[in-house]
Amino acid sequence: MISPTQDRAASINATAVQLDYPVGSLVRGSIKAELFSLFGVKDRAPKVDFVRALNTISFKVTSGERVGVIGRNGSGKSTLLRAIAGIYPITGGVIEVYGRIQGMFDITLGFEPEATGRENILYRGLVMGLSPAEVREKQAEIIEFAAIGSFVDLPVRTYSTGMAVRLAFAISTYMRGDILLLDEMLSAGDAGFVAKAQERMKSLLSSAKIVVLVSHDMGTIKNVCPRTIWLDSGRIMMDGPTDEVVDAYLSKSIPPA
Repeated sequence: MISPTQDRAASINATAVQLDYPVGSLVRGSIKAELFSLFGVKDRAPKVDFVRALNTISFKVTSGERVGVIGRNGSGKSTLLRAIAGIYPITGGVIEVYGRIQGMFDITLGFEPEATGRENILYRGLVMGLSPAEVREKQAEIIEFAAIGSFVDLPVRTYSTGMAVRLAFAISTYMRGDILLLDEMLSAGDAGFVAKAQERMKSLLSSAKIVVLVSHDMGTIKNVCPRTIWLDSGRIMMDGPTDEVVDAYLSKSIPPA
């Protein structure tokens, strides 16, 4: 993985990328295996050392592109986004990323439940690479957008689910990146907040130099992304114009009547 840089056009270049999840130790130490051993029964299930989540994937994305990623559950879509973001280390190949990444996955992940909303704004901002001064500069805007009022100074564990999502959305979307990685379009909180959130998402999509969107919603993929990559079992099945890829995917994925 090459560190993101700001001295050239935004791009993603993946070459023969592989990513393996080690599972052998989990299988050998599983409760099932332990129970079998107590009764002298051998577990005949094959021992698997790893699961290959991405298998020799190669593609390029250049500045100005909006690319969808589709496939069934377990096909490697979310894993690919996290590999691009550097969250999951790849086990083979190379991913070169140029530009500042803004990854939006599970937006409430990492919240400290015992900390206040204000403290969580600081924590998340620091993780996103901002200085304390930069976080303080944006804090009032984030609190106003989240519309959680005085709850901002109470522990997050006291929040309703909707309040937590609104705060997480406000924090996650105030920093703009060159490369926007989206795992499903976000649905942020209650109905009264949706319109504001949709406008913020439109702004993010238009300002990003590159968008890579994972979604099961083919309508959203068609509306946002002229190009789409179809993954299956960690491999690229097709990469091309969205209408063609979606039609091919649906014809293969939906059993005949």
